[in-house]
Amino acid sequence: MCTNKKYTLSDEIVDYINECLSKEHPESYLIAILHKVQGIYGFLSEIHLDEVAHLLQVPTANVYGVATFYHYFRLKPRGQFAISVCMGTACFVKGADSVLTSFKSELGIDMGETTSDGLFSLEGTRCIGVCALAPVVTINDRVYSNVVSQQVSQILNEIKAAERV
Repeated sequence: MCTNKKYTLSDEIVDYINECLSKEHPESYLIAILHKVQGIYGFLSEIHLDEVAHLLQVPTANVYGVATFYHYFRLKPRGQFAISVCMGTACFVKGADSVLTSFKSELGIDMGETTSDGLFSLEGTRCIGVCALAPVVTINDRVYSNVVSQQVSQILNEIKAAERV
């Protein structure tokens, strides 16, 4: 049980890790711990990963390996608006690649990156199950259907305008 060092992790996470340490095979709780950290902070920072490793008493490389292997985990903060372009088969066949290229161009970032103002993040995603509406883009919880590359600028401008209000 680790309590003598001050961590940047919340007390809730430290308590959860200590609880895991009291169980058999505490290292098997690593993914659940990382989910908790990301749930609270929005991403997995280098400091948080180091602290999880220290608290769990496992090599830091193991924690980094898990965090980088699973596509669910983010090592950088997400923007206020997370843009996901579906790259599933139906969306790809109907032009999702050109939609993605337009978002990259308009935002000046690549997949997995966030704009310098912290407003937009760009991600690719696998099929989200609305193939009849392909190509599909989600921005936070909103779904945009039948998107073509010529609409990207308009979509971004609408979000920016709503943000100013």
